[in-house]
Amino acid sequence: MKRILSALVAAALAFSMAACSAPAASTSASVSSTAASSASTGASSETAAVAKPTEDRSGAAITLPDNVETVISMAPSITQTLMDLGCTDQIIALDANSAKMENAPQGLPVFDMMTPDAEQMATLVPDVIFVSSISSSGGEDPFQPLQELGATVVCIPTSSSIEDIYEDVTFLGQVMGKTERADEINQNLKAEIDRIAALGASIPEDQRKTVYFEISAAPSAYSTGSGTYMDEMISLIGANNMMADKAEGWTSVDSEVVVSGNPDVILTNVDYIEDPVGEIKSREGWEAVTAVKNGDVYQIDKQSSSLPNENIVSALEEMSKAVYPEVFGE
Repeated sequence: MKRILSALVAAALAFSMAACSAPAASTSASVSSTAASSASTGASSETAAVAKPTEDRSGAAITLPDNVETVISMAPSITQTLMDLGCTDQIIALDANSAKMENAPQGLPVFDMMTPDAEQMATLVPDVIFVSSISSSGGEDPFQPLQELGATVVCIPTSSSIEDIYEDVTFLGQVMGKTERADEINQNLKAEIDRIAALGASIPEDQRKTVYFEISAAPSAYSTGSGTYMDEMISLIGANNMMADKAEGWTSVDSEVVVSGNPDVILTNVDYIEDPVGEIKSREGWEAVTAVKNGDVYQIDKQSSSLPNENIVSALEEMSKAVYPEVFGE
């Protein structure tokens, strides 16, 4: 029962893509590495030359102070971008998943993103509280009481595309007065994506591999269909997403679907069981699946693949090398 509950929790976080996990693998293309070097000196002297947004990413009206000095971040993807922008010192509280991230600020108050203690959070008097759409996925907005108390709550819905990620970075840069740094992050991200996409495009259509990407393990397996940034990532490396023509968005997957789909490569970012690769290889009835038969089952870092922000480039590097080592290098 404990394993099933863990799987269900992981699935819920995965298909909202707001979960967080182990440190991202080090790659030469890591946008976060570049960000870390710029952020290490703390907040820069850059000022907000661009007018502050009057709507958040969900389209809701917001009123921001001229200078945002203190923030609370209630989503790991947002927290990571704030850190990459050089705003770590301005974060005064975090959600529990953000607090587990590598290099996350320590010793800060930690709140549950689904059921935050509104009164306690209000006592911190933040200039802005950043939230994602996962917090209201149950139908109620747990941050409404804070808005009623006068807090500025800014929603950044979970991104479904790479274009959304660029726009999220730009938006956060505008809110925090870090527009130049945001532009730099986006330029670095675009350069790496373009490089990987060019290599992916060089793979002939008849040599493209079919990939199944598992984000939650059996018996509650989940994957990505079409219309997600992860589906885009699979396409960018020159592969075909096995689930793209079977479902839209984040979707549950029956074992028989994978067996009949017979993927060439299986990727997983599951990290809550001891040996996710071995577990996939040992599944009953999967012996004849090409990926299992050939040993082409690989684990991808969860943090960089499950958080829709600029650090997806690290996951792209891992994915490309796992699927096409002869093209992208091992």
